[in-house]
Amino acid sequence: MSLEITSANKGFGGWTKHYIHQSSTLSCDMRFAIYLPPQTANGQKVPVLYWLSGLTCTDENFMQKAAAQRMAAELGIAIVAPDTSPRGADVADDEGYDLGQGAGFYVNATQAPWNRHYRMYDYVLNELPDLIQETFPVTAERSISGHSMGGHGALVLALRNPERFRSVSAFSPIGNPVNAPWGQKAFTAYLGKDQSSWSDYDASILMRKAQGAVPALVDQGEADKFLVEQLQPETLETASKTSGYPLTLNRREGYDHSYYFIASFIEDHLRFHAKHLST
Repeated sequence: MSLEITSANKGFGGWTKHYIHQSSTLSCDMRFAIYLPPQTANGQKVPVLYWLSGLTCTDENFMQKAAAQRMAAELGIAIVAPDTSPRGADVADDEGYDLGQGAGFYVNATQAPWNRHYRMYDYVLNELPDLIQETFPVTAERSISGHSMGGHGALVLALRNPERFRSVSAFSPIGNPVNAPWGQKAFTAYLGKDQSSWSDYDASILMRKAQGAVPALVDQGEADKFLVEQLQPETLETASKTSGYPLTLNRREGYDHSYYFIASFIEDHLRFHAKHLST
């Protein structure tokens, strides 16, 4: 599969690079960013952390704002950040910021017109990791993390595929999207009005009935304006207690929903993943 590199920037001895490729899963061109730590310069293979960003973000936000490269270089972890949705002139869109391009919600859409392109779940689970392994000096070991909508996506992917990930973490995830306005709007459009399929993409529901498990870490800011209506971290806490799921959930006083919050605790998350990727 051909890749077109669009930028390359050296940092902490490694490289942050952005690429475009033709996605067969999404039937459009897709962008992703990758940070290759300095250990890969001599061909050494390293494990990968996949990062899923939130509403309105692209493959650039995390790489530019999270201050993750220094610690990734120290720990010897590659970071891959895909775009948050399919994009293009022929890709369905919506006037709202919380649906359509920039708001893929990491589901496989079943409803027209969204089902033509919006299969972010399959893209992140299968096509993108296959491409990364075929192209870059990385191992098969992977973990996953994300923020807000991306935190929801990371948790869902890990909960449904515990054999594929060593660990999962999230900042301010949408914990119970079937009962949150963001999730209800997106799921109605992408999955249809029949709510029986929605639970396949709800982390709290999946965690409550989980059979297999990977270690999970969640950080939530207590000053987050979306805390009560959209994020509902208490649903994850209740689910973990019900099933005994290995979840650590930290409530951070004074922190909001921004990348200032993510940058403050990204080192903790990278160290958490490094511990599990090395076992």
